[in-house]
Amino acid sequence: MISEESGDLMKLFGTMKINEKGHLEIGKCDSVDLARDYGTPLYVMDEELIRERCNLFKTSFRDDDIETDVIYASKAFLTLAMCKLIKEEGLSLDVVSGGELYTALKAGFPAHRIYMHGNNKTIEELSMAIKSEVGRIIIDNRYEVDLIENICKSIKKKIKVLLRVNPGIEAHTHEYIKTTNNNSKFGESIFSDDTFNIINRLNSSEYMDFKGFHSHIGSQIFQEESFYEHINVMMDFANNVSERCGVVIRELNLGGGFGTYYSKGDIPVDLNNLLCNMLNRVKEKAKEFGISYPKVMIEPGRAIVANAGTTLYRVGSVKRTYGGRNYIFVDGSMNDNLRTSLYGAQYEAAIANRMNEEADDIYTITGRCCESGDIIVRNIALPNPKNEDIIAVSSTGAYNYSMSSNYNRLPRPPVVFVKNGKSRCVVKRETYEDIIRNDVCF
Repeated sequence: MISEESGDLMKLFGTMKINEKGHLEIGKCDSVDLARDYGTPLYVMDEELIRERCNLFKTSFRDDDIETDVIYASKAFLTLAMCKLIKEEGLSLDVVSGGELYTALKAGFPAHRIYMHGNNKTIEELSMAIKSEVGRIIIDNRYEVDLIENICKSIKKKIKVLLRVNPGIEAHTHEYIKTTNNNSKFGESIFSDDTFNIINRLNSSEYMDFKGFHSHIGSQIFQEESFYEHINVMMDFANNVSERCGVVIRELNLGGGFGTYYSKGDIPVDLNNLLCNMLNRVKEKAKEFGISYPKVMIEPGRAIVANAGTTLYRVGSVKRTYGGRNYIFVDGSMNDNLRTSLYGAQYEAAIANRMNEEADDIYTITGRCCESGDIIVRNIALPNPKNEDIIAVSSTGAYNYSMSSNYNRLPRPPVVFVKNGKSRCVVKRETYEDIIRNDVCF
């Protein structure tokens, strides 16, 4: 008996379709052919859908009266090829480490369109960012002010900065991806008097051009009101800073957090309306206080790439436990999809080579790692799986590749972009030699 709680068929996004063979097709490429040509596990990215999402944000987050910028949050998914795509689509880029910054620079991404984040940037990372003349460094705390001033002084450079602040808004999302409750590790609280001291210091610095604030209230947010409340609080704070410190806030970065569909029950907001309303709310608050409109930025990441990604696996065997649970063993693991184990993320899946067949039972898709928590998808209705079937797990474009690891010394999967019937490998499959490359024998 199939439980109604198991949900509906896997939702198709972008160029995904079921072809005449009954196979899942992405970017006009048959998933069975992709699995054969590149092996499994395999990350497949729908390039056309990524570009569509970039364009949606660019065109919807625009206003004749306000300067805006859409900044791709690269932690969601970053490769050299992705950097080049983002550059072509005219978005800016958010990086949170030296590795992400290095990737962007090696891809030829314009440094002035890079925003450097991180709550504990090293001296080496800050030096790289300043010497590269990135567009903005987002300062997380007082300690970073000293570091940046010392570096800029030593190399005689001035850098544009934003201060990350914590507005204390409680967004309804998972505890691990909340970023603004009053005990968050990110930013300086808007309720702390010391934050105003930091602002005065930044504004008077010879080496830093203080532009304004960055704040972010969390990820996977489905309530529009959370975004509007965020704007209300930040505009109130900007006005407070103007009155208390005499500092004009010229830029306001509102972060991201736009919720994405993963499984039944996820209801993303209408981005066209939300983005337009966000800018209108900024204008209303600015008029209320009689202050000039700041430049407004947002940082979508997951909302651009999540639904564009599909992971393909090959079935090894099926086991029914004494307790009655049906396991499908695949050749992937928590190494290529950590989110389920990390915070109970839910996904939809299908048998890619038998898309038209009806489900016959409830299964849990599990991987190869020596961990009971190595679960990829829990309690999903599928046709009776067979050895060598191809399992497709949808909406894996965000954080799956980024969080991948070599636990149990398993090689990371490759990444392919698909578009108009053509596929191209943008990340090669790791080999055993890659795994031991940095090992040192004594």
